Amino acid sequence: MDPQSKTDPFDLLMNAGSSPDIWLFVGGPMAILLVIVAIYIGLIMLRRRRDGAAMDAAIDEASRGITTGPSDTLDELEAEDSEEAKSGPAQSPSPSAHVERAAAPAEVAEVRGTGHLAWLARLKNGLAKTRQGLAQNLEELLRGKAKLDDTLLEELHAALYRADVGVAVADQLVEYVRKTIGKDAVSDAPAVKAALKQRARELLESSAQTPLQRPDQGPWVILVVGVNGVGKTTTIGKLGAHFLAADQSVIFAAADTFRAAAIEQLSVWGERLGIHVVKHKQGSDPAAVAYDGVKAAMSRHIDVLLIDTAGRLHAKQELMDELGKINRITSRDLPGAPHETWLVIDATTGQNAVAQVKAFSQVVKLTGLVVTKLDGTAKGGVLLNIAEQFKLPVRYIGVGEKAADLRQFNPADYADSLF
Repeated sequence: MDPQSKTDPFDLLMNAGSSPDIWLFVGGPMAILLVIVAIYIGLIMLRRRRDGAAMDAAIDEASRGITTGPSDTLDELEAEDSEEAKSGPAQSPSPSAHVERAAAPAEVAEVRGTGHLAWLARLKNGLAKTRQGLAQNLEELLRGKAKLDDTLLEELHAALYRADVGVAVADQLVEYVRKTIGKDAVSDAPAVKAALKQRARELLESSAQTPLQRPDQGPWVILVVGVNGVGKTTTIGKLGAHFLAADQSVIFAAADTFRAAAIEQLSVWGERLGIHVVKHKQGSDPAAVAYDGVKAAMSRHIDVLLIDTAGRLHAKQELMDELGKINRITSRDLPGAPHETWLVIDATTGQNAVAQVKAFSQVVKLTGLVVTKLDGTAKGGVLLNIAEQFKLPVRYIGVGEKAADLRQFNPADYADSLF
């Protein structure tokens, strides 16, 4: 071989296989490079195949309405507008989501069978402790008193305050008695009671005039909030029975993912009433559950969607962030949702219920109240206090454990039962 050709790159490459030295210094590195490139390409293909399998599995789960763990899809939703980025499952229709059935659940049948007179009897029985306490105080105050002087009116104010009506409402009630009956007039117990009842009714009616915000089309979305222990999840179940009794279809969304017990409890109510429950695992994103609930309600043409929320959060900012995210997500596909936000409060807690209304009013726009456990308290006057302070309408009140013990609030009935 010509010495010149030994240094020619072309000749070196062509003769790489015939010379061990040339193979070692030229062919070897090139072969190693090709092997590395092949391994890299193989890893990329393997990763793409794995990602594709994971996506197929996620789509398959979404089509069945199943979420296996905490969801991050809502964070992606807020960053991307494409429909493909949304995780709204196309859940298969279920016969249990409709109210048209041969035999209504026992709770629904009982709600339908409870007339106004029967409910009024339950309400009066539930408020018996408050009413008896006020009546007894009035009798003791007016016994042997010839006229309504300043001393007697001050004692009346104290008696009303002990019924948890609050200072401002007690002032209004006493002033109304003063003007209606007249200072230094004959102390007539029936007349005093009638004056108190009339003014209480006026206070409650003024706050109850706010109409319900219900859309002309699409599901009516109601967000239910409240601290743990007030009976929030149970109240949602009872509300579901009432809507079914009114021949409206219902879906529950178990967005209280903080407590596994809340998800289970709502699932039990759904099974009892034949209502579909949209739920994820404990620890999932509550807004993801609410979003899936809206999608399911829209696809099934459901009338009412009730969304449960966590009742125990560590800070107001955390509560505001979570409820704000739920509001944003539910309104993406259904403008205006949630249409109503109801706070559930426990009447037995008295002034603590007032503090709860104040706290939640600071972080979310409340549109109504649901008052529970009026049957076990002598503090039924707290509704007057709340109505005067916050001007919030009371939508429903509960006087017992059964679904039929929950009823739409009627100011006149409540005032009559209170006094």
